[in-house]
Amino acid sequence: MYKNNWQNRRRGRRSHQQNSRLRQHGPDERYNSVAEQSPQDSGPISDDESPSTSSGSAGSSSVPDLPGFYFDPEKKRYFRLLPGHNNCNPLTKESIRQKEMESKRLQLLEEEDKQKKKIARVGFNASSLLQKSKLGFLNVTSYCRLAHELRVSCMQRKKVQIQSSDPSALASDRFNLILADTNSDRLFTVNDVKVGGSKYGIISLRGLKTPSLKVHMHENLYFTNRKVNSVCWASLNHLDSHILLCLMGIAETPGCATLLPASLFVSSHPAGDRPGMLCSFRIPGAWSCAWSLNIQANNCFSTGLSRRVLVTNVVTGHRQSFGTSSDVLAQQFALMAPLLFNGCRSGEIFAIDLRCRNQGKGWKATRLFHDSAVTSVQILQEEQNLMASDMAGTIKLWDLRTTKCIRQYEGHVNEYAYLPLHVHEEEGIVVAVGQDCYTRIWSFHDACLLRTIPSPHPTSKADIPSVAFSSRLGGFRGAPGLLMAVQQDLYCFSYT
Repeated sequence: MYKNNWQNRRRGRRSHQQNSRLRQHGPDERYNSVAEQSPQDSGPISDDESPSTSSGSAGSSSVPDLPGFYFDPEKKRYFRLLPGHNNCNPLTKESIRQKEMESKRLQLLEEEDKQKKKIARVGFNASSLLQKSKLGFLNVTSYCRLAHELRVSCMQRKKVQIQSSDPSALASDRFNLILADTNSDRLFTVNDVKVGGSKYGIISLRGLKTPSLKVHMHENLYFTNRKVNSVCWASLNHLDSHILLCLMGIAETPGCATLLPASLFVSSHPAGDRPGMLCSFRIPGAWSCAWSLNIQANNCFSTGLSRRVLVTNVVTGHRQSFGTSSDVLAQQFALMAPLLFNGCRSGEIFAIDLRCRNQGKGWKATRLFHDSAVTSVQILQEEQNLMASDMAGTIKLWDLRTTKCIRQYEGHVNEYAYLPLHVHEEEGIVVAVGQDCYTRIWSFHDACLLRTIPSPHPTSKADIPSVAFSSRLGGFRGAPGLLMAVQQDLYCFSYT
């Protein structure tokens, strides 16, 4: 009897101590202690929460990292990570990452709107640049290059008003890609139609002048239900007279390469130019294409296929075939030397000597290697260097004489997407859009990251912006700037 009373009093003191501890800590810490002891229990889930990863929060608030849980620093609670296949409102790592990226994008957009003058380099501004130039510390070339960098860092985003004969289509059709011609007075566009398929158009940039940024979209009735793998401007009758498109096959219809005359678009061709003819070549499975401006390969275009490269003469129909060991995802002709540079899925970059026959040996003139699939190759003006990007987010500048990498540009994000690379030696900048929907601008000469531009719309793998940069937007008298197309909108970042 005495022993039982003593045990009951001991239990009472123990429960009283636990209750007092819980009252001192409060409900939030009480929930944390429960989660630490029993990680199988799940916490409440809400769409309004802005979660962060447990590793990041644990480092900042010394909260232990629990497997299968993450800690929300705002709510000071643990939440369970749920699989996303059988929950109508799942809390997954992907959703957490998406909310973090959206929060970061909104923060950068707010900073860009507030900060009118941005500094590309530490301790570098317009006054110091002018002072160094007057003291003779900078030559003319360096002064012009650094002045371009300053202007790039101060570009402001402005929405472009697009005029069209069918305004309802502009509100529903989403931009897939944009491509400026040589003189930067026209913009070829591929739009995804809401009912399915693609629609092509040409935007005239003649009216792209501040303060009223207005352009006109010229359309035609040429539709296709097939995916556009690659596109480039082609100079058949005159400079940029056609657009070369590589279309995927669908069902029983094989893939093809199509030369689409720019004159088919209403009022988009020069006065007096007769409408051209649409040419189609049965080339199934083309990943990439390029048009030749080399006189030794006149009226020719190339297509990169699976383990093969085809060089086709449009006038005669003659073809040269070169076998490869991998799919060819990127191509560009050299202007002076009779070479065609190719980037492959295996990471190899090689040049084809067009003077060699396809049956001969030794037609690979140059060979370079990346660690991932090459998505873009750009030959520089002197044709002594080549720049390439791959699906690992690596951008390298190669010396073609020594076949060595001389510079690497850090910060580009890519995992598996086919993303182009834009090199502008006149302004001394490199532009690329990452799979995270950020547009990054580097200095060409020292690979310094000058600016990171967030997308005006929420980040999505289906809404990666397409950009075009030119030193003369709108023609010969135009000003330098960047055009960005995302969803149904077109934006202009012009020099101020």
